[in-house]
Amino acid sequence: MSQNSNNIPGTPQPGGKKPGFNLSWLYFIIIAGLAVMLYQGNQESAGGIDKEVDYTTFKSYVVKGYAKEIVVNKTDGDVKLVVKPEYIRQLFKAGSDQTGTAPTVSAKYPNVDAVTQYLDANYNGAVRYEESNRFFMNLLGSILPIVLLVFLWFYVFRRMGGGGAGGGIFSVGKSKARLFEKNGKNTTHVTFKDVAGQEGAKQEVQEIVDFLKNPQKYTELGGKIPKGALLVGPPGTGKTLLAKAVAGEADVPFFSMAGSDFVEMFVGVGASRVRDLFQQAKEKAPCIVFIDEIDAIGRARGKNPALGGNDERENTLNQLLTEMDGFGTNTGVIVLAATNRVEILDPALLRAGRFDRQIHVDLPELSERVAIFKVHLAPLKVDQSLDIEMLARQTPGFSGADIANVCNEAALIAARHDRKEVGKQDFLDAVDRIIGGLEKTSKVMTEDEKRAIAIHEAGHASVSWLLQYANPLVKVTIVPRGQALGAAWYLPEERSISTKEQMLDEICSLLGGRAAEDVFLGHISSGALNDLERVTKRIYGMVAYLGMSESLSNLCYYDAQGNYNFSKPYSDKTAELIDAEVKRMIAEQYDRAKKLLTDHAKQHNALADLLVEREVIFTEDVERIFGARPWKSRADVLMEEEALKLAAERTRKLEAEAAAQAAPEGGEPQEAGTKNNETPSNEA
Repeated sequence: MSQNSNNIPGTPQPGGKKPGFNLSWLYFIIIAGLAVMLYQGNQESAGGIDKEVDYTTFKSYVVKGYAKEIVVNKTDGDVKLVVKPEYIRQLFKAGSDQTGTAPTVSAKYPNVDAVTQYLDANYNGAVRYEESNRFFMNLLGSILPIVLLVFLWFYVFRRMGGGGAGGGIFSVGKSKARLFEKNGKNTTHVTFKDVAGQEGAKQEVQEIVDFLKNPQKYTELGGKIPKGALLVGPPGTGKTLLAKAVAGEADVPFFSMAGSDFVEMFVGVGASRVRDLFQQAKEKAPCIVFIDEIDAIGRARGKNPALGGNDERENTLNQLLTEMDGFGTNTGVIVLAATNRVEILDPALLRAGRFDRQIHVDLPELSERVAIFKVHLAPLKVDQSLDIEMLARQTPGFSGADIANVCNEAALIAARHDRKEVGKQDFLDAVDRIIGGLEKTSKVMTEDEKRAIAIHEAGHASVSWLLQYANPLVKVTIVPRGQALGAAWYLPEERSISTKEQMLDEICSLLGGRAAEDVFLGHISSGALNDLERVTKRIYGMVAYLGMSESLSNLCYYDAQGNYNFSKPYSDKTAELIDAEVKRMIAEQYDRAKKLLTDHAKQHNALADLLVEREVIFTEDVERIFGARPWKSRADVLMEEEALKLAAERTRKLEAEAAAQAAPEGGEPQEAGTKNNETPSNEA
């Protein structure tokens, strides 16, 4: 059986290298020394037990004749009396089988001369004088504290100085970046195939990889390889995943580091790590340096100059700016960075020559969400009839991370119900769970509370159904979820821009719940808190930022950089005018919602009664009560077109199967759709 010599202390290592210092030797020395001390301390009493008494009692034992032999130790200052066998039981209250064959009684004497005189006068037996040889014990006692201090020193500095680059007190200024290489110690298996959606961002990132793989293609025409690219987008959209794909696709070294890794409690460490990172990158060029969450060190400088002039983050940023603008044009070092707070970054960091391009990684659109769902559904056992496009439409505004969470949650729900496959209802429940929170089936409500919540949610559903630009309804529920006692799910239309009329219709539908309470109950409740919060923020944005009010039209008081210097960008009179405009516009939409509900009171009450009875209602229930909407949104048209496509596809498959079965053996089947001159019908 072969042994691994690397695990044996002191074993020569391959290649003829001498073994390094191993703390196992130090442990062995300490344990051996303690064992020797214990052995020497006990070897003298190996013949039996020892009873320690005072010197007066010892002298009385000598006078009474209990001593078989007396041993005087000149080194330790004690005297021992070996007890005669006939007196063992009298002194120790036990037999020789328990005390040993030569038990002793010992005492500390004042000095050797006094003991000698006493024994000469009162004892006629054998007296033996000895000196203990404790050289090793004394030596160990003197060097043991030094050994312990050395051990402590090695232990502390091993903990502080070990662990690779940037991990110790002697390498605190070293970079903590992880190096990914194709055939190196660290590698990643993520490629561009694993990044669904974000085709525009993926194309720009792929160009960076092409720059490094074939730089002559670009430089021979006089072009310059970009020095940096900044990935910008909301959280969860796949910025770090794109960087991992670059690391997996590139044939060059890839340094990965977080922005917070530059920040340390020691002054000057951040700048030192920046220098070390770029020094390593230059040695490995061509390569890519990726800094995740760069806003940790890239925050705009000079915002609070009164807080101190020696800001560690500013020093780190200054060094980063110098390094990015310092190395040559075509050295092959490209810096990738990611952030979701680009508005707070320093302008000097964003200028051309440092980050030459900003790659926007936005929330995925419908087609991109379909592609993302396909990636995350691949490892799941899903029902073959699952409509992925339906799931994509049910998740507007979801990021890639949210979609991954939906798929995982659906799998957990299916497993909880002992299903063999993950089906459509599992995904719908997962979306409800993520958007609305966990369903609280144990929450007890009175009939009056249940009725009030039903009227509130029916108000939202009714107003949104009656307004042209309001989002089409998916379902309404009065089952408590999370902090909400009821909720309405909509299928928002994905717009690039929103008009004033569209925004006002959405605000009116948000006020429909409070308006329904006012009209049909005669009082209002606290259930509209979230609605009022959203309405107020939306109206203030329309008035102060978008210039959509009558009194303050075409005025914008928004500054993306936040350079207000602790003061509002408008006067107090304008602030009063903004407040008045907000109140007026909210009052107009509130009265509009009340009028709609009053005109359609019968339908609203029927919808509320159905909610109380079923607790959950869907689009078809609202359509049965109110009738079809007189207009169709873009989302409605897309859903109808998709339904027609699916119905036509099913019809073609059925006719093809029927034609194949009806064809004579060895003959050719008739063309689908031509049998008996029948025209296939489209089933919705």
